[in-house]
Amino acid sequence: MFKFLFSAAVLLLSLSSYAQYSLTGVVRDERTHQALTGATVQLAGTTQVAIADAFGRFGFYKLPAAEYVVTTTFLGYAEASEKVHLTADAEIEIALAETAVLTEAVVVSATRATDKTPTTFTTVGKEKIRQQNFGQDLPILLSWTPSVVTTSDAGSGVGYTGIRIRGSDPTRINVTINGIPYNDSESLGTFWVNIPDAASSAQSIQIQRGVGTSTNGAGAFGASINVQTNTKNDEPYAEVINSFGSFNTRRHTLNFGTGLLNKHWVVDGRVSKILSDGFIDRASADLQSYYFSGGFYGGKTILKFVMFGGKERTYQSWYGVPESRLKNNTEAMFTTAMNEGWNEEQTNNLLNSGTRTFNPYMYKNQVDNYQQNNYQLHFSRQLSSAFTLNTALHYTPGKGYFEEYRYNDKFVNYGLSPVTIGDSVINSADLIRRRWLDNDFYGFTYSLNYDRDNWNVVLGGAWNRYDGDHFGEIIWAQVSTVPSEHRYYFNNGDKRDFNTYLKTNYQVNPQLNVFVDLQYRKILYKATGIENKLNNIAVDEQFDFFNPKAGLTYAVSDNHQLYGSFSVGNREPVRDDFVDNPGRTPKHETLHNLEVGYRSKGKRHTLHVNYYLMDYKNQLVLTGQVNDVGASVRTNVDNSYRMGVEVEGLVKLSDRLQWNANFTLSRNKIANFTEVLYDYGPGFDEYIAVERTYKNTDISFSPNVIAGSSLSFFPFRNAEITWLAKYVGEQFLDNTSNKARSLDAYFVNDLRIGYSWKPGFVKEINFSVLINNILNEEYESNGYTWGYRGGGEEYRENYYFPQAGTNVLGMVAVKF
Repeated sequence: MFKFLFSAAVLLLSLSSYAQYSLTGVVRDERTHQALTGATVQLAGTTQVAIADAFGRFGFYKLPAAEYVVTTTFLGYAEASEKVHLTADAEIEIALAETAVLTEAVVVSATRATDKTPTTFTTVGKEKIRQQNFGQDLPILLSWTPSVVTTSDAGSGVGYTGIRIRGSDPTRINVTINGIPYNDSESLGTFWVNIPDAASSAQSIQIQRGVGTSTNGAGAFGASINVQTNTKNDEPYAEVINSFGSFNTRRHTLNFGTGLLNKHWVVDGRVSKILSDGFIDRASADLQSYYFSGGFYGGKTILKFVMFGGKERTYQSWYGVPESRLKNNTEAMFTTAMNEGWNEEQTNNLLNSGTRTFNPYMYKNQVDNYQQNNYQLHFSRQLSSAFTLNTALHYTPGKGYFEEYRYNDKFVNYGLSPVTIGDSVINSADLIRRRWLDNDFYGFTYSLNYDRDNWNVVLGGAWNRYDGDHFGEIIWAQVSTVPSEHRYYFNNGDKRDFNTYLKTNYQVNPQLNVFVDLQYRKILYKATGIENKLNNIAVDEQFDFFNPKAGLTYAVSDNHQLYGSFSVGNREPVRDDFVDNPGRTPKHETLHNLEVGYRSKGKRHTLHVNYYLMDYKNQLVLTGQVNDVGASVRTNVDNSYRMGVEVEGLVKLSDRLQWNANFTLSRNKIANFTEVLYDYGPGFDEYIAVERTYKNTDISFSPNVIAGSSLSFFPFRNAEITWLAKYVGEQFLDNTSNKARSLDAYFVNDLRIGYSWKPGFVKEINFSVLINNILNEEYESNGYTWGYRGGGEEYRENYYFPQAGTNVLGMVAVKF
């Protein structure tokens, strides 16, 4: 490997030896002198484009002596051009002025935070996204940002993936795409696998930690992720990206755009195909996705239609690997098989599988199969120099199923009578079932922006409706008398969500800014029918939430800022809280969030230090309690909190060396937690719920230490070598702080190598290699636990999701 990398470096160095002159510089705000990270700098009449880095710096190299027109653009600022007569290496400073000219920034401006917003956020630009995008799911690309922990069911980052921020699970993370809600309305979860390769069409991604600013859709109860898709590109382009790597992973992407047509029209598109066998046995993924947009850009009007979606077929790998298999303990594996009720074939699979790659599913079509399409129509109009109106219509249909092979399943579970064949009465048999979801989500969003003098005011909101059918069918049974395509349950969920908010930023003086954000949200939720355990569903709930937020930012100087805010967030229970807990109405959850921080940006460094306190009332947690058909039930706990300090910084150690690092130290506690464990008695003929109370116990899946690091070395122009490191502290699988039910701390290191070549016959060719887990750390990033008492013994089963050892992805991207 070393010889290969050294030889490649020598070859690439020879390609860069024809440099003549360089043109470097910095882009700043004309008024505040702040560096404008992400500004686009172009040499007019050429294909040379540079993106300003975290310090606002950019560079062009290997330029022949000539006169150049340097054109600079940045959302929310007037375009600037200046001539440079280049006869030697030169450095320039570009100052951009804020402008009222309508740009696509208004599409997401209502739900995004800025430097004037007293909350905690990280924005990831297009270039950073591209560098890390080898075809893995979007959460994996964000794993290096502060307080983030990610996981992959298949262990390789392709397929079903998850993300936690400050310990908050995906159901507590609000996700919007161009300001449109993306969370599933009933579960409040986010399924990135339904829009694979979404990162290839992302202009920027902002993560707000804590309650954040008011947004649309589900309440941000731990964080929010705001994705903006591609913005207008004036020049035509095409790009072909191919990635190949371990576990037979392949990614093929075609991006294209017309550039500006007839001074007003732009069309962009993308099609993608991602395939992987996965690290876990049979954890394959076959993912297809697309993105198309067409926009009209007038002087004061933007009308843009966006459509994107995907179809996924993933082999199920969500069961996890039992601890007995990880430890290769044969006796414990037999106990696991007994506790799970597995037959001989399933037990042999457990005993003979790979230690870390076990998958209990063996049926060839044990797959999740789902297709989703997203349609958005955005309209923005500059009504005057102070007022801008934004509206959007959206519609998302989705339909799919997951298929399961069931061994010796009881007919009564499907509403079927026993089958008599001759003298035999058969009460159970092997069968195959599909559980379907067929849903529609539609609505509109709006915002009216006022920006004049010292005032910036946004009146915004949304109305959305979700209509989802849940049903299950038997498609085959071992006993032929069982009717094919027998529908054994059907229910419908109908959820309507309305919110309106008023956000105000008032600049009291050059140093002090006051922020007030008031939101009202109303939810109507109905669910009727029969659920999959054949219980009746009858939910008819209404929630009215008031979510106020207020704070201050104070500019100590041009490059130093203090901020503080206090916010209240409320969140409704999810579908399972009602369905699995019939006859008992769960309470909604409330979060009081304090954020206090310091931001600094110098010529060679940025620093962000933040203290947070997230105090919960009636947080819903798993206690081990189950209902009468064995489904897990969540219950409210009175008092719990998350408290921590986050530090994020970037330092330019030299012209060739740059270090970006972050760490989080936190405490995550429940004041009083009651675990429920069921005792079946000495002879397994009883059923008694035993309660155990714990005080000041740790919240599950909430590590006290999270740290990330990105050390980049630039050996020569257009080349980059980056060492990525991530440390995640110990996590508990339940809320009892028991080390026997925990995930060990892990420290994972990746190496990314990239080179950009501009040969002349195409605009650019990018070569990249990503070596994941280069030190071959054996670790598990997620898991779950369950247990019971019986026969005088206590049994516990822990399940884990191992991640892949050292694996490689290579990528070639050609721009035309």
